[in-house]
Amino acid sequence: MRRKLRPPIPPRHGLDPARLKLPEGEWPTLLAHLVDRLPRVTPGRIEQMLREERIHGTDGPLGVDTPYAPGSFIWFHRDLPDEVPVPFAIDVVHRDEHLLVVDKPHFLATIPRGQHVLETALVRLRRDLDLPQLSPAHRLDRVTAGLVMFVITPELRGKYQTLFRDRRVHKEYEAIAPYDPELALPRTVRSRIVKDRGVLAAQEVPGEPNAETYVDLLEHRDGRGRYRLVPSTGRTHQLRVHLSGLGVPILGDDFYPVLREKPLGDFTKPLQLLAKVLDFDDPLTGAHRRFTSGRRLTAWDDPDAWAAPPA
Repeated sequence: MRRKLRPPIPPRHGLDPARLKLPEGEWPTLLAHLVDRLPRVTPGRIEQMLREERIHGTDGPLGVDTPYAPGSFIWFHRDLPDEVPVPFAIDVVHRDEHLLVVDKPHFLATIPRGQHVLETALVRLRRDLDLPQLSPAHRLDRVTAGLVMFVITPELRGKYQTLFRDRRVHKEYEAIAPYDPELALPRTVRSRIVKDRGVLAAQEVPGEPNAETYVDLLEHRDGRGRYRLVPSTGRTHQLRVHLSGLGVPILGDDFYPVLREKPLGDFTKPLQLLAKVLDFDDPLTGAHRRFTSGRRLTAWDDPDAWAAPPA
């Protein structure tokens, strides 16, 4: 078994450094290779990182004159983006030796990606709970609130991820959307959803269904419904696409049916979608586990805040 290389520099803000393997090629220096390889980083910034000894090899920091060495590895921490702090707390629902289940707020991404690094559930939890090896068993959209499961023990991550991959976790969501008395519910919605790389919104297209959602109406008042959603599959934006396709798009949805831009610092009127229940048999003990979110959707409890402004 190949021994895994350990980073020569410690994590920063709960994040491990990036690792790059240097390919075969003829560059005179490491600097010349990185300038070609990292076009989004200016050559001056790469040179500065080398001068500040922020790029390391297995034997220590590397400098601007370091010769290029094909097949070797380097490590470094990427520059962090400017982020708007997300002013909402993460609630811990369950914690034991191996498993952590939290109740994520709206507007907080699950894992680092793009413009969101420090303001993510994973980085916050690693830092605040002193769990540097914490890893997600699954993900939840940034704009969706509710239950997310993390694994504390690294070697057990695969067992819990497999539960989600094999659809052995029963998931229930709650959504607030317009009420349509003509919409016959409950029903199971099946369709084919595709999302092209680089395109923000997914869409339903003709073809063999790859997405399935059970939709039920729990109650309604004042023209709004509270819906229970049970997905059998996990396509990108599946619940949002399916409710929009039924003519009752989720309140606060800036993607469906019409794409609207919302500033990252605007925390008003969050998507009214909540990951309410996670239910499964623990792969370690066989014990049945069921977790329920304690959050509530504001459009149901405070309808006045969601009323349309006067014309």
